[in-house]
Amino acid sequence: MSLYLHGLGHAHPEAEISNRFLESLDIGTSDEWILERVGIRSRRSVMPLDYIRTTRNRDPREALDAATDNNASLGARAARMAIARAGITDTEIGLVLSGNSATDTSGAPAEACNVAAALGLDTPALDVSSACTSFFAQLYFLSLMDPAKLPPYVLLVAPETLSTTVDYEDRATAVLWGDAAAAGIVSTRVSAPAEIVANALASQPSGRDKVVVPRGRHFRQEGRTVQMFGIKKMVAAVERLRDELEVPTRRLHFVGHQANLRMLERVRDLAEIPTERHHTNVEWYGNTGAASAASVLSMEWEKWRPGDDVAVAGVGAGLTWSSYGVRFVGESA
Repeated sequence: MSLYLHGLGHAHPEAEISNRFLESLDIGTSDEWILERVGIRSRRSVMPLDYIRTTRNRDPREALDAATDNNASLGARAARMAIARAGITDTEIGLVLSGNSATDTSGAPAEACNVAAALGLDTPALDVSSACTSFFAQLYFLSLMDPAKLPPYVLLVAPETLSTTVDYEDRATAVLWGDAAAAGIVSTRVSAPAEIVANALASQPSGRDKVVVPRGRHFRQEGRTVQMFGIKKMVAAVERLRDELEVPTRRLHFVGHQANLRMLERVRDLAEIPTERHHTNVEWYGNTGAASAASVLSMEWEKWRPGDDVAVAGVGAGLTWSSYGVRFVGESA
């Protein structure tokens, strides 16, 4: 089954959490320490900086009340960009899928309904959520469907407000997370200059306690274990995609889950991807969870050219890992 990619979109909130801001919280970190360990310079948050400075987000249950954006509004902004790039109208969307790591409403209603309502869409909307691999899981889910039973256009959305789950007294997590949303318009019926190929997803539920966001509490993870897992799985994914996609007449690029820059550089080197074909945004936006890899693809959307293949690899809580290729074949994306 063919799965065509018609357009991508992304969105970030305004408030910027710089390394200097984190230094000012006096939590034992510095710009130099952060850059050396994770290579991140700044992140965005839906929470005002004064709120973070004053409360350190000690009670995550209060964070959404203080926030200036939420998953629905961020997701809608990203979706509008994707819809415009796809050159379609809102009314042509026949299904909305959403997923992320930290929901605004704990599952009722579905996040997809919140996003669809923000767009003014009365169309089937449901969540396909797999934490940081949610966007991957949505593509994988569609690849299993009967094309004849899908609408011409499906909207995928991955909105994340993970900063609302961060304990800003804990430097290990405070330096990592940022908020963002990514969205895509895909179709199994209408062709486009870009196509999703070589789609794969796997899970290891015995590792479900390695990364968690308990309801109303702070994010936590076994950082070292998760990082080693992420490197191993993403390297294997890139090598598999290279075997399936790489030919002398095309250019293979790499976009990974934006966990941290040092981890991505390790994957890039082990997979022998040239530096100029490795694309990231984690340095300036942090780890944006489910939005991360797709937001990189979206921010580079105007640069992709026919002959480009992009190996996209992700990992997440669950534990899960997934990958797909984006093959650009048309005159322009």
